[in-house]
Amino acid sequence: MRRLIIRPGAIGDCILSLPAMESLCAGAARTEVWVASQNAPLVRFASHVRAIASTGLDLLGIPDREAPAALLDHLASFGSIVSWYGAKRPEFRAAVANLPFRFLDALPPGEPAVHAADFYLRQAGGGPEPATPRIACPAAADGYAVIHPFSGSRRKNWPLERFRELARRLSACMPVHWCAGPEDALDGAVRIENLYELARWLAGARLYIGNDSGITHLAAAAGAPVVALFGPSDPHVWAPRGPRVRVLATLRPGDPIEDIPLTTVWEAGVSLGVV
Repeated sequence: MRRLIIRPGAIGDCILSLPAMESLCAGAARTEVWVASQNAPLVRFASHVRAIASTGLDLLGIPDREAPAALLDHLASFGSIVSWYGAKRPEFRAAVANLPFRFLDALPPGEPAVHAADFYLRQAGGGPEPATPRIACPAAADGYAVIHPFSGSRRKNWPLERFRELARRLSACMPVHWCAGPEDALDGAVRIENLYELARWLAGARLYIGNDSGITHLAAAAGAPVVALFGPSDPHVWAPRGPRVRVLATLRPGDPIEDIPLTTVWEAGVSLGVV
């Protein structure tokens, strides 16, 4: 059976869905995966990977717009289509009503709190065991620390001056590199656009420290020792997972991330045995 998996979303959403998508791929003779273009390099287990933006999928169900006939023919060629895309769009669901779609929810239920990776895996038919995203990428440990001080929201960002003080302390033990995205303002930062190549670089880090962000999930999935700082988001649902991950959260979700003291972050690095 040929199966199509459609997973929109940001970097962290995609990474937390990797165990579910891999499970779905294992149950099909041939699989195609459609994701956001930036996430395509991270899907290493599918027969074919495409960027959603290149397919014309967003035209389905839009009034006065016609989706390419080739798209509909291609969708009809699959025996199974599992989609996190369009689940909450009635017009999209109507447009694909005659196709073998199974829609999955993109957000875990609020109560009881279920980790997103577990939720996605169970949706896909996986077992009750904890789901840990992994991105296989060869890397030699090069003995440096990586600090990524950004995220998708300012409320999730630990103060930059504390990151700078942390970098000063770490520099007595190892080289320190700053990591940033293409639009982040930070002089001298390492910027690697291809996420798989970025994962390979992060995998070589002796320590990674960052906010609740997709890049923090990427570092954890690549196997780096990670200290992740959480403020507004619930770490019970959205924290990165890995054997060498330490999650530092405020007392209550929604409390300002500034409440996490620098000494606590430093001690988390010590507890990982890398400082």
